[in-house]
Amino acid sequence: MTRKATKPPTSIHGGEGELKRYTPEEVVELRLLPYTSVRTVKEKAYRRELFHHTDGGRITFTAEDLRRNGDLGAVEPLAISRAA
Repeated sequence: MTRKATKPPTSIHGGEGELKRYTPEEVVELRLLPYTSVRTVKEKAYRRELFHHTDGGRITFTAEDLRRNGDLGAVEPLAISRAA
């Protein structure tokens, strides 16, 4: 069984990436969110499950939106304390 070659996720930290508005197509192509379908990204935005902007009726994402969306799926470990 062969594996499909995939490119690594793109970093958006610093520089020009902070000011850019990403379209759902760019988000999927650059793998900035863990979704592989443009339709999924758009549907989640329509249902207000993702942070995004609606610039002139079009869905766009800023670097801050993408960071906040990354935090949505984060799980914090439980603090396990041992009582002596």
